Amino acid sequence: MFRKIVSVALFVSFIAMSTSGLLMFVIEKPSFTIQMHPVHKLFGLIMILAVLAHLSFNFKSILHYIKNKSVAMFGGFMVILLIALYGVVIYNEVPPEIAIPMDKLAAEAESHE
Repeated sequence: MFRKIVSVALFVSFIAMSTSGLLMFVIEKPSFTIQMHPVHKLFGLIMILAVLAHLSFNFKSILHYIKNKSVAMFGGFMVILLIALYGVVIYNEVPPEIAIPMDKLAAEAESHE
């Protein structure tokens, strides 16, 4: 029964994360991003928990998959891409004179929900 709940939670959180993420990608307005933030953040946490449960249920299968050289190389490429993108965004800081007022306005907007 718990596996079924995890599967449904993973599916619904994937739908929520992908649709809210795509909407924020297409509608490139900070105000819209702030508006979608609660949905994206909550279902992101649900998705993390569901993924961890899913991984614990399927760990042996995943280990078996990565024994395939092509799959392992693809996984390695994805990890390198993730690390590279994190490196780019971490070193591309928003200047403080823009970030501080933006953060204050975002906090104010989120408190009005």
